[in-house]
Amino acid sequence: MSKEDQRVFHGGRSNPNGVLDTSAIKRKYTDLPYASVSEAQKLDIYLPENGEGPFPVIVFIHGGAFMMCDKADNQVRPYLGFLDRAYAVVSVNYRLSGEALFPAGILDVKAAIRFLRAQAERYHLDPRRFAAAGGSSGGNYAAMICAAGNRPELEDLSLGNAGYSSEVQAGVAWFPPTDFSKMDDHLRASGLGPADHNAADSPESRYLGAPLTELLAEKVQAANPMTYVHSGMPPLFLQHGRIDHVVPYQQSAILAAKIEAVAGKDKVRFEILEQADHADPLFETRENMEKVFEFINAALK
Repeated sequence: MSKEDQRVFHGGRSNPNGVLDTSAIKRKYTDLPYASVSEAQKLDIYLPENGEGPFPVIVFIHGGAFMMCDKADNQVRPYLGFLDRAYAVVSVNYRLSGEALFPAGILDVKAAIRFLRAQAERYHLDPRRFAAAGGSSGGNYAAMICAAGNRPELEDLSLGNAGYSSEVQAGVAWFPPTDFSKMDDHLRASGLGPADHNAADSPESRYLGAPLTELLAEKVQAANPMTYVHSGMPPLFLQHGRIDHVVPYQQSAILAAKIEAVAGKDKVRFEILEQADHADPLFETRENMEKVFEFINAALK
């Protein structure tokens, strides 16, 4: 990943200057451990200023190429607006690729969801209404949670709260990688790039532990939401920038097409932001966040 590409991700564990100021949020619980294998296994819970709930929950999963950034950086900022709509917002850390390879990160996020359900009464959460959200690699995780919520091979119950579900009732994925093996072809087709996701030092290769082209196809496909689409999955809202030069928009297009074919049109909403690049501020506008809220609210009502 080039220095230029890295700058689209905002801070966190790789850049302390990106930490979001949440001092104005009075009702919050930060750095709660949800498992004990790694220091990374912590989350932050933000609650609406008024009311006792139980509040529906946005589980936010930060991006950062599977290898950087943090639950407390600026990526969660647009979702904190949900607090004014009587939603709880939870931002999750997980093991990054420098510490543990796939599927550690997705196992962690699922463990975090189980923890939240187990502790729902304590933290004023509604265990029946959870939505996952994230961008880029966090979008991959949000889509994976929706598509593979029923897959035991992507569940490590030894991380805790084995009696609780890790499934969600809706998801929002911004500019997610959904089929690693096709990313470079999609970038070349759009005349964008660099098309270097197959390189040995690409985020995806680091995430899987070897260059994509040297791995068995089954190993690569196991990390892709495309692999797990099923008829009973919850609705997913996909948004992607047409001029995304890091994760090409076709990655969302192919996932949307497969969900529609397998699960039905009511299980997916797909929008292309024509002027948007990767991690573009256009995703965070008030107008776009209103679309996100309407989608989640309708799915969780």
